Amino acid sequence: MARTSRLAAACCTALALCLSGCAGGGARTAPKNASGESTVRIMVGGIDKQIYLPLMLAQKLGYFKAQGIDAVLSDEPAGVDAETDMLAGQQDAVVGFYDHTIDLLSKGKSIESVVQLLQAPGEVEMVRSDEASTVRSPADFKGRKLGVTGLGSSTNFLTEYLAAKDGVKPSDTTSVAVGAGSTFVAAMRNKQIDAGMTTEPTISVLESKGLAKPLVDLRTAQGTRAALGGTYPASCLYLTTAYVERNPQVVQKLVNALVETLHWIQSHSAAQITDKMPAAYYAGVGKAVYTAALAKEKGMYSPTGLMPADGPRTVLGVLSAWDPTVKGHSVDLSKTYTDAFVRKAATTAKAATTAKAATTAKAATTAKAASPAQAGTRTTAAATPTR
Repeated sequence: MARTSRLAAACCTALALCLSGCAGGGARTAPKNASGESTVRIMVGGIDKQIYLPLMLAQKLGYFKAQGIDAVLSDEPAGVDAETDMLAGQQDAVVGFYDHTIDLLSKGKSIESVVQLLQAPGEVEMVRSDEASTVRSPADFKGRKLGVTGLGSSTNFLTEYLAAKDGVKPSDTTSVAVGAGSTFVAAMRNKQIDAGMTTEPTISVLESKGLAKPLVDLRTAQGTRAALGGTYPASCLYLTTAYVERNPQVVQKLVNALVETLHWIQSHSAAQITDKMPAAYYAGVGKAVYTAALAKEKGMYSPTGLMPADGPRTVLGVLSAWDPTVKGHSVDLSKTYTDAFVRKAATTAKAATTAKAATTAKAATTAKAASPAQAGTRTTAAATPTR
């Protein structure tokens, strides 16, 4: 059954690759809307997940609009579905895990990350509570049904790696696509899966209902290094190289907005961030629980948007450990990401800050210089007798 599931995932990806190939592998020029803004279609594999929070936050803060971008956001249950839609030309960009760029490059498709949103996956492998005494590590995955958001998704990649690292072959487990949120919770409750990988706020829901317990925690850089052997850059904005080359100014504006959002996250509390999110995002768990979960994992957000130095090599190592498409193949990691747009965004932001500070200082100096004259005028006026 595990082999059949993986074959189905491979067929879906192959179809998407074929469709993009039939379309000539080209990319459209970003169209303008009636207001003159560049329209960019961005898809996310679970837009209400905290690991993808920067995208909606940028929208709510008005940073895309400020850059002249009409960001049309849409949602899919899993990152692999978003990737497939982009390859088929139905979307312009995806906010998903960086590992997809390496996986696709090994299949002959040039996709690149232009800004890194997370410096840790933010994922947790959860084990069903009634199985927690027997499934104590990934070494106990043999013969188990393991929940992932989608076949070929990043949760699938990471789960396969954790099993392989502990000596369990992919053919010895069954990957089950259960999505995220309510469908993941239902799969645990109905015992469709024995363990599974998910994110907040689903993790908090499972724990509060007593349905599952954490087994492997990838919400912090420290936990990620322990489990995966290094920094694992996760959520990012990725596009086809053809789109980036055809629309460099539009891509720069997208990156400007997201880098500004990452800076905003660093300077605001979890409660302030939650206040900006749609109420539907925490309706199932409650605002207080959502905020507490965000406070715990706020450190996973990148403070700069730059790719961690050891990140690409760690991700390649994870995929090479079990993925036959990547294993044994030469992958040019420099083609899977670029920091150029982030560096330019940082330079622009620094120049704007310096200019603002200079303007503020000049205004303060002018006001101070005017104060004595104003004071003298008031004194003179007060001393002048009324006639």
